[in-house]
Amino acid sequence: MNHHANAGTAPPDYVAAQAKAVNNNPIIVGLDIGTTKIAAIAGRKNEYGKLEILGFGKASSNNSVQHGQVLNIENAVKAINEAMANCRQSNPSLTIKEVYVGIAGHHIKSLQTRGDLVRQNLEDEITQLEIDQLISDQRKTYIPAGDQIIDVIPQEFTVDNYQNIKMPIGYSGVKVGANFHIITGDKYAIRNITRAVNKSGLSIKDIVLQPLASADSVMCEYDMEAGVAILDIGGGTSDLAVFHEGILKHTAVIPFGGENITADIKTGLSVLKSQAEAMKVQFGSALSQETKSNAIITIPGIRGGQPKQVSVKTLAQIIQARMSEILDFVTFHLKQVGMDSRTLNGGIILTGGGSQLKHLIQLTEYQTGLNARIGFPNEHLASGYIEELTKPMYSTCIGLILKGYSDYERKRKDFVTVNSDITVPKDFTRPLTSEEEKKEEDFKSKMPVDVRSRKRSIWDKMKDSIYEIFKEEDDQELK
Repeated sequence: MNHHANAGTAPPDYVAAQAKAVNNNPIIVGLDIGTTKIAAIAGRKNEYGKLEILGFGKASSNNSVQHGQVLNIENAVKAINEAMANCRQSNPSLTIKEVYVGIAGHHIKSLQTRGDLVRQNLEDEITQLEIDQLISDQRKTYIPAGDQIIDVIPQEFTVDNYQNIKMPIGYSGVKVGANFHIITGDKYAIRNITRAVNKSGLSIKDIVLQPLASADSVMCEYDMEAGVAILDIGGGTSDLAVFHEGILKHTAVIPFGGENITADIKTGLSVLKSQAEAMKVQFGSALSQETKSNAIITIPGIRGGQPKQVSVKTLAQIIQARMSEILDFVTFHLKQVGMDSRTLNGGIILTGGGSQLKHLIQLTEYQTGLNARIGFPNEHLASGYIEELTKPMYSTCIGLILKGYSDYERKRKDFVTVNSDITVPKDFTRPLTSEEEKKEEDFKSKMPVDVRSRKRSIWDKMKDSIYEIFKEEDDQELK
């Protein structure tokens, strides 16, 4: 079953043409090097602009990563190789040479800057080249020795006396400027990631801040406009990204994650790390008042020793204490940038592996005063994938692929687009639910004329060409 195929009875030559166009889209690979796991996902956009997953592999991080930073390069290379081997095995047709890599860790910092450009040619409107120059100039910003700029993200633009412009291309003026959010990281931490990936026989297309990648995969344009905070709870860190009115307002890396909760359980209940992790996943709750006071977990004794009994409420109290600490950091960062329930109408989106803790939504709402929900990375994903591939722990990976497509569509980087008939592996798919089928039909009905299934006479093709010309003109006017 190919749930990504066009519905209806499109002529065979049209379907073939559409398939050929899609096959020309590049296959982009996201590599998430996390504290607990390393995941690789290969994806390509289909004819509806939705992402299809063509390959998937994961492996344990093998104690090579701590708090989001690669420390043991040799072990990291083994883990990356294992994840990539599993990804290639899931779809033997795949050839993977380049990857987009996520970065996090305590060393990540951000700063706000201001940049202006006095224009040379006042007769013409502002162009993309001038915007690129403005962004490029910010890379010369002074940062402490030992740090390196990872990304420069423009916020509000100004043209002469006009302020709060989202994109000034097409405007006319003497001076164009912008406020910038600059993300920096320790150059040795960045070098370790680069060395580990390169030693695995791969080249890095770009390094992307993990909370921004995760945000891309779980957000839609309405979230960005309404104002939303994305909290990606990983193994070693919890990463925060705050958006308001379509602009990135703040990023932060909180130095605690799921591994800290596991360590707290291990110490607090005097159990093995593997037992602590299993209890957290199976019986853990972020709200102790939601647990039964008389519920008991029996843990087998070590090497034939006496079994141990642990209260589910005590387990929840340990988890709640650490999660509350993480959420205190979130509240602190939101206050720093003046964001509250009035400005963040979209509330908090929880994602990452740690977001799957029971009752975490309730604790988050209680402690921050904001609405909360779990962010699944299927906002931009084609329908009908197995549950494993749509878990919040893969938000970063899928967001990295979307970042690659953003670069491709805006011609920021060169991509190899080899025409190939690589298809979605059958193991990745499941039948669509009736709700998903309705959603897909609604989505397809809103697509432009040139991508819908219908009989295509010469006149139809000509109409499509006219449509494209006007669409391009409209797009330019909107910009």
